[in-house]
Amino acid sequence: DHMLTLFAVHGFFNLSVQAQGDTHVDDHHTVEDIGISLGQAFAQALGDKAGIHRYAHAYVPMDETLARVSLDFSNRPFLHYDVTIRDQKVGTFDTALVSEFLRALAQHAGITLHVDLLHGDNAHHIIEAVFKALGRAMGEGASLHQGLVGTLSSKGSL
Repeated sequence: DHMLTLFAVHGFFNLSVQAQGDTHVDDHHTVEDIGISLGQAFAQALGDKAGIHRYAHAYVPMDETLARVSLDFSNRPFLHYDVTIRDQKVGTFDTALVSEFLRALAQHAGITLHVDLLHGDNAHHIIEAVFKALGRAMGEGASLHQGLVGTLSSKGSL
């Protein structure tokens, strides 16, 4: 919940998520399903992506941590994830699920997504910086570009 709130606040999204899952087993399926649903919501909301900036990036510091997210709403799903989190858990959250969430989001939103940790040791700070940067980059990439007619593509479509 906390990371999705950071994503929404820093991306200027009005986001409400209600999810139920087999969390008595583990959080994997629920986290992945939220990524899938959020990706599908973006894909549906952006449609043919006419008029949007399309490309965006964000650098976000969080104390000793610096995260970078670069993306393209290209309809070519891909995730590059170069983030090392030494701790396996932050509270009860399995830190390996960050990449699972991002992979599902990228796949279902049609985003080429690059996530890099430039500095950082504290697992909580790393995850916060990644989600804040993701929100900022997605907010920028999905925003309307004043004066752009159609899609930002030399081919005329994505």
